[in-house]
Amino acid sequence: MITTWEPTATGVLRLPSGRLVRGRGLRHPLPDGPRPAFALYLLGRRPPSVDWEHRWLRWPDFWLPSDRGATADAFREAWARAGSERVEIACGGGRGRTGTALACLAVLDGVPNDQAVAYVREHYAAHAVETPWQRRFVARFQG
Repeated sequence: MITTWEPTATGVLRLPSGRLVRGRGLRHPLPDGPRPAFALYLLGRRPPSVDWEHRWLRWPDFWLPSDRGATADAFREAWARAGSERVEIACGGGRGRTGTALACLAVLDGVPNDQAVAYVREHYAAHAVETPWQRRFVARFQG
């Protein structure tokens, strides 16, 4: 049974394939409604415990992930699971690291690397992917 996000729910990005992924900032309250089935938490230190399956990627604020191989694996897993599950991607504010991750998921979904940041800014948040090195990370992302 497919149990994904409501397309109009807060923070939900629709990828070109129709997959839905929710981005959010962990400094904000958990949105009302269903909980994620799987989440990627992009933080410099271990996230608080949650009641759903999750992975933590060490990723300091305004920088890049510490382990790029593990990050690519986690992005592939999140993209695959988003086809039938509620997947959440989150960092502290929900813009820089989260936007970078969502742009990489867009690349996995077929958006050309050089258009992925613009796609996420148009469909998720205008200020997503905050730094030049995050934009470069997306431009070079191989998946």
